[in-house]
Amino acid sequence: MPAGEPARRTLVLGGARSGKSAHAEGLVAAEDVSYLATSRQDPSDAEWTERIAAHVARRPAAWRTVEAGDPEVLVQALRTATEHGPTLLVDDLATWLTGVLDDASAWDRDPAAMRAVDAHCDALAAAVVECAARLVLVSAEVGLGIVPATRSGRLFRDRLGALNARLAEDCDAVLLLVAGVPLTLR
Repeated sequence: MPAGEPARRTLVLGGARSGKSAHAEGLVAAEDVSYLATSRQDPSDAEWTERIAAHVARRPAAWRTVEAGDPEVLVQALRTATEHGPTLLVDDLATWLTGVLDDASAWDRDPAAMRAVDAHCDALAAAVVECAARLVLVSAEVGLGIVPATRSGRLFRDRLGALNARLAEDCDAVLLLVAGVPLTLR
């Protein structure tokens, strides 16, 4: 990558409330952006609705938002992006994976359900590699804390950690946000 040019693929990692989303948004603030929102709306969860609203309010009005909570929508958006199209900002992969696990009813680690989860993760990883547009991915870094007490917590931590590591292999830049401070890993 030539000096001064932004990375073609960037992975921004961080813990809860680390500033990862705001930092990722800042990386592309001056660009034409399609924001791929992976969160699923839940009208019965007022706190979640407030969090989504805060993210929406922070985005520039010119950005387009694509609701990409459905795993196929995200993969298709990455695969069909063009080199001269808008930059894609995916926020975030932890909520995307939660939806994949929910859709597959995989929380009990049923082998067939886990194969379905693996297929979605494989499709996402391939789409990241195929994506012709500039791409910024946001994901939670969940491997720095204690071992979760629940089976589902351990499943999520393990699966997201593996997905993050897999995607980091194909990204030109990898950043970790700690207490709002970006650390360049690559």
